Amino acid sequence: MEAMDVNSLQHAAVANGVSCCKNGPGYATPLEAMSGPREALIYVTCVYSGTGREKPDYLGTVDVDPSSPTYSKVIHRLPVPYLGDELHHSGWNSCSSCHGDPSATRRFLVLPSLMSGRIYIIDTLTNPKAPFLHKVVEPADVIQKTGLAYPHTSHCLASGDLLISCLGDKGGNAEGSGFLLLDSEFNVKGRWEKPGHSPLFGYDFWYQPQHKTMISTSWGAPAAFTKGFNPQHVSDGLYGRHLFVYSWPDGQLKQTLDLGKTGLIPLEIRFLHDPSKDTGFVGCALTSNMVRFFKTADESWNHEVAISVKPLKVQNWILPEMPGLITDFLISLDDRYLYFVNWLHGDIRQYNIEDPKNPVLTGQVWVGGLIQKGNSVFAVEEDGNTYQHDVPEIQGHRLRGGPQMIQLSLDGKRLYVTNSLFSAWDKQFYPELAEKGSHMLQIDVDTEKGGLAINPNFFVDFGAEPDGPSFAHEMRYPGGDCTSDIWI
Repeated sequence: MEAMDVNSLQHAAVANGVSCCKNGPGYATPLEAMSGPREALIYVTCVYSGTGREKPDYLGTVDVDPSSPTYSKVIHRLPVPYLGDELHHSGWNSCSSCHGDPSATRRFLVLPSLMSGRIYIIDTLTNPKAPFLHKVVEPADVIQKTGLAYPHTSHCLASGDLLISCLGDKGGNAEGSGFLLLDSEFNVKGRWEKPGHSPLFGYDFWYQPQHKTMISTSWGAPAAFTKGFNPQHVSDGLYGRHLFVYSWPDGQLKQTLDLGKTGLIPLEIRFLHDPSKDTGFVGCALTSNMVRFFKTADESWNHEVAISVKPLKVQNWILPEMPGLITDFLISLDDRYLYFVNWLHGDIRQYNIEDPKNPVLTGQVWVGGLIQKGNSVFAVEEDGNTYQHDVPEIQGHRLRGGPQMIQLSLDGKRLYVTNSLFSAWDKQFYPELAEKGSHMLQIDVDTEKGGLAINPNFFVDFGAEPDGPSFAHEMRYPGGDCTSDIWI
């Protein structure tokens, strides 16, 4: 059994100078975080870019406190100053990696704009219900000093610096990808990786300091994916299939793992939360495989397919077969469960990963997708019969799009779900999202025996926003979560 061991975590915490008597942000261990307070607010990146509405993107604050009169409502909207940014992912200026530093504070939410390259720094501490803009890191400054553009994933470092993956240069070429380093005042320091050690493609990354390793993933060339998905671009080599293994913290590319045809477009990556563990997972979107990576006896890294989602034979779609398209996943803080979404098929899955080599399916729920009843697309069985999935209405609303970004409560009992991937892809695969907007759901999780169920009392309709329907993407709690916080 490789589930998280309390004694090893306590030992690791002490070894790293971390203890509960310190007053830094976050928690001393992942298990301690599971006993943290229940979430009351959640921040959501909301996008008008690509909808045809000439409005700025915004950060929405959603009330998720069931005892509140504004439960399941957007209670504040912070518009950014410019148009066309495409807010996407987000991170913190400080998280549990800084728990041992009493001078550190989780105050600023970092919002990279995928299309414009601006990086917005948002003060969430002064008034958590009404965040405000603190600073803008301008793309011209980033390009001048580093050549980097298309910023994506942001993680804080124990040093106080920030590390942001960038997917290309200003021309949209993947060869220009790399990692941007900001200091604690959000000034551009330069590139993190050593010269000549940039990845072939950029996307997500996660670091595990006890193993002196950071691993990053591969989406594709911005010049390709920003125009929508074209299967020919995969054949043309404009999408990735590699993991890039770096030495931590010095940024030397030590190994490149070619995932092959079973690992096309590896997106989100997570190590197990227990910082002593030397394994994790990456979701390969196009081939719809969860790949496990791990350290070997000779200190190199290897990989294997841990979970496969078979493509469905379909009618009335652009291709004869439809991949699940695993676009997001996460791991519970006790390293017991893994959750992922199939954006096109429309289901969310829960797997027990106490034995990471042998995940076991323990829960599944359908919350949209292209083959739900009422759509024109049908799945075809081996005998030629066709079928569609039953997807319930929530508070009178037919569920739109497919499950995309997910966020788990600290205690592991509530999973929040939005349905926008990226505006150009949303319009291509789910055109009704541009017309009717996104929504946000909450899934109740059985953490004892496993299982998932939609909470009928929670529904946030981004189709009813004051400035018109918007896309809703990544979610963050003010106090951190299992996809932002890293333990050292």
